[in-house]
Amino acid sequence: MNPMKILSFGAGAIGTYIGGSLALAGHKVVFVEQAQAADELRRNGLKLNVGLDPRRGSQAEFTLMPPDVEVADSLAGALTHGPFDVALFALKSYDTPAALEGLKPFAAQLPSILCLQNGVDNEPAIAAVLGAEKVIYGTVTSAVGRRGVGDIVLEKLRGVGVADGHPLSKRLAEALDGAFLNARLFPKAADMKWSKLLTNLLANPTSAILDMTAAEVFANPALYRLEIAQLRECLAVMKAQGIAVVDLPGTPVRALALSTRLPLWLSKPFLSKAAGAGRGAKMPSFHIDLHSRRGKSEVTYLHGAIVRAGEKTGVLTPVNKLLTETLLALTVGKIPLAEFARNPLHLLEKL
Repeated sequence: MNPMKILSFGAGAIGTYIGGSLALAGHKVVFVEQAQAADELRRNGLKLNVGLDPRRGSQAEFTLMPPDVEVADSLAGALTHGPFDVALFALKSYDTPAALEGLKPFAAQLPSILCLQNGVDNEPAIAAVLGAEKVIYGTVTSAVGRRGVGDIVLEKLRGVGVADGHPLSKRLAEALDGAFLNARLFPKAADMKWSKLLTNLLANPTSAILDMTAAEVFANPALYRLEIAQLRECLAVMKAQGIAVVDLPGTPVRALALSTRLPLWLSKPFLSKAAGAGRGAKMPSFHIDLHSRRGKSEVTYLHGAIVRAGEKTGVLTPVNKLLTETLLALTVGKIPLAEFARNPLHLLEKL
């Protein structure tokens, strides 16, 4: 197929992995980053450790330097390399509003955007700025670690999902698959996005709130029941909206959903493995954000989305509401981190 010209918003873990892999496959990729990060990328290049993928042969590390990839320190500068076929949008969900403000002046010049973010609110937000015809729903199930700016390591190879129905969907999926990214098309965007959201819930807010590892959370019987309860609430909200659970690339989400109906002793081994394997060697993302004192959390885009959808459909979501409100209070400093640290009983008493 003809190479695509691709704009990548940022060189974070997912942007570097997806954009860098496409560049290695012969596509033209331009990254737009903040000035300091852009300078570093120009000096050192993008570094991808993808040796986990046996299809790469004996070469584990790749370094991409200009002109194999281009790096711009402003969107205006990046657009001079256009026109582009598609853009990659893989920012943290809490950075979406500010990023979209920066896109508004260039809306007419921007291509369709493949949104690879977690959560179910980002695509509608992008559509409100650029138009629904410029939004392609996507998801990433591979685990990618970030060692620095534009420097990543593939920790768990799974794949990428792309929603069908957009004029570029099939071509884009073929390009991603040709770049060893294991792409699959999904007929229903909502099924794909909500199924990914379901996988993001496990031991994420509880780990952050309690300052405990996923293994410690699952080892506590009362906390394990809390984990099952939040999954069941999400599944009830999905059912109320007519959204189906679907398996994602390398991710048996239907088995995850089925496990919530099993006896606790039978489901725990499977869910414990799922909670740890999906993140590679990292602590859960909410824990990383909270304990780095960023003052931001994606919990409102994941668990908060379940609460909001529950309110619209009449489904009660008390566990997700508690986890969302507690983690947000910790994030903005309304309550000290020490209040819940390693104190499961205090959290459980709030239900």
